[in-house]
Amino acid sequence: MTDGPAEGPPTDRESPVGRPVIRGDPTLTGEHAERAVAFDPEDLDSLAEAAETVRQFSQNTAGAPDNVYMLRGAAACAALVRGEGSYKAAAERAGGDATVAFIRKWSRVHDLPRSIRRHVAKGEIAPTAAKHIARVAGEARLLLAWAALDHDLTVRQIRSAASTVNDGHTVEEALAAKGVTLGEMSMELSQDAYCELRRQAALEDVDPGRLVGEALESYLDD
Repeated sequence: MTDGPAEGPPTDRESPVGRPVIRGDPTLTGEHAERAVAFDPEDLDSLAEAAETVRQFSQNTAGAPDNVYMLRGAAACAALVRGEGSYKAAAERAGGDATVAFIRKWSRVHDLPRSIRRHVAKGEIAPTAAKHIARVAGEARLLLAWAALDHDLTVRQIRSAASTVNDGHTVEEALAAKGVTLGEMSMELSQDAYCELRRQAALEDVDPGRLVGEALESYLDD
């Protein structure tokens, strides 16, 4: 998979296809981590297991319908596509209800950057919402995911926003149409930090958000 742009955070998967980076992290998936399966698209036995997993996943028999099992199904889809060389060949190999569209959608979820997949594993972004976030490219993926978290967007709202972005609009425009302000979030500060932030903002006659943004940019640059 490709890395993100050099001047920004990764917007695509950086770890190898099929590797259970998130699914194998016990801090995120608990006991599921012990059962995390790695799918190697270059290993024939592993590829056969991926095909079977995709077929079961398409028929909702791959396991309990929770986020971790869905990430496992997505990993199997991605590995099968890589191993077979195309979505069509992967669908033919898996059989069952695994269509080209099904495999493409879930492969995209597997290709999302780790920062987003962590929230999927934790249940904070629904896998069905992740499918729509994965439809957009580049930084738009991150912006849409963070907005979904900060504003508790529904799957329908995320789907609609993704479609608007793919029609040529910015994420900011897509969210504004739904009454959501991109970059707006609430957070809790310590009493001392809160008091000092307000004091400095008053003395400089600027919005507190501007000071927080400048401080964060300076921190990240360092």
